[in-house]
Amino acid sequence: MTPEIHGLCPERFADVRSAFEDNFATGQELGARFSLVQGGELVVDLWAGFADRQRTKPFDERTLTPVFSTTKAVAALLIARLVDAGKLDYAQRVADVWPQFAQAGKQDITIEQVMSHQEGLSGFPDEIEPSLWFDWDAVCAKLAAMAPLWPPRSASGYHPITFGYLAGEIFRRVDGRTMGTALREDLAGPFDLDLWIGLPDAEHGRVADLQRPNGLPNFGEINAATKAAFLTPWSSPAGRGQAEWRRIEIPSANGHATAPALARLIGALANDGWLDGETILSPALIAEASRERIHGQDLVLPFVMSWGAGFMRNSAVKVWGPGEQTFGHSGWGGSCAFADPETGLAGAYVMNKQSTDLIGDARAKRLIEAAYAAL
Repeated sequence: MTPEIHGLCPERFADVRSAFEDNFATGQELGARFSLVQGGELVVDLWAGFADRQRTKPFDERTLTPVFSTTKAVAALLIARLVDAGKLDYAQRVADVWPQFAQAGKQDITIEQVMSHQEGLSGFPDEIEPSLWFDWDAVCAKLAAMAPLWPPRSASGYHPITFGYLAGEIFRRVDGRTMGTALREDLAGPFDLDLWIGLPDAEHGRVADLQRPNGLPNFGEINAATKAAFLTPWSSPAGRGQAEWRRIEIPSANGHATAPALARLIGALANDGWLDGETILSPALIAEASRERIHGQDLVLPFVMSWGAGFMRNSAVKVWGPGEQTFGHSGWGGSCAFADPETGLAGAYVMNKQSTDLIGDARAKRLIEAAYAAL
């Protein structure tokens, strides 16, 4: 049975609502929400289903969902704001702000090379205790001392977890705050965005249960970079429990959000940086942050990728409509957020029934294609 659909959907986006209903009718969803922003205005916001696996708790307008790597789009925005403020430059060396990073031949690696997954630190090849991920300083020290797994600048290799520590430590050393604190103080609080990196205990009761996929994603040909990134027992945090996972800050992996919060924030990047009448990023910096840094076969993901400074570019993956200039990020299980500066359209999809798609979840693609058809 298709659950009751709630929210906002004007007649011109009727096919978006139909696609949303179909995702439930075909058994592909447990609970989900999809939001669209155009020209800074929330034009679609649909939600339905259940927030728990037992189907007793409705997925409602206050439900938070883990968005995993979609968090990277927020981290990329936070770094871009430092560049916009003149506190950081994409072309400068990481070692200029983080001297210890110069170890093991990494002295010339730049900020933009880290942000575009080129510096070769996709994961730890040698065994670590999985609970080490909960110790920020220890992880950053290991990354600073580590030798790249491939020649930097020769290729991208997606960093599922380490990206957050690298970008987050660069941010902390320049700004003085963690990314989670800056997000809360500068953006989420002032603009009433229900979006978190590091979730306070008081909010844990709103988080949807996840229904894990039955299988593993297709990683293509496995190499050392892929194995370190995804396929060792220590490639992701473990051993501390769900509450601690939600509580810590990992700007690559453990964001929690509602779809309209993500859509409104990323929507500013499709609207010349404007969010509720204020500029959060200049148009020039939006263009610079989303500009291609590398294009080619990724060493970790089984895709040809085009990377900006922390953003996936739609020109290679074509998962967020037809736009060549569209950019954003996807998250494990199916979540995504995207911005299209050409049309002013942006959107976000969150859900708690996870798929095995690494990029381009079929449910989200169906919704986004219907949205573009309505323009």
